[in-house]
Amino acid sequence: MQVNKVHSVCTLALVAKDLGEDVDLLADIAIDMEPEDGLIWVYDPEHPDGTMAFSQFGIESLRNLIEIHRSTTK
Repeated sequence: MQVNKVHSVCTLALVAKDLGEDVDLLADIAIDMEPEDGLIWVYDPEHPDGTMAFSQFGIESLRNLIEIHRSTTK
């Protein structure tokens, strides 16, 4: 039996707040991330279309993508 090692996730809004970044910018950067990168989608009555959420690994992946984005948009 495989046991999922992800025990919690942080929503895009929380990650943006913690990193001091714009939510829309992070959404644009993260849109091509996959579950293997630590991105999952969370659905609830307030977000029937889903909202991005990240595992700890996903947050680190997103930080790397932010650095890449900044270095290529100078």
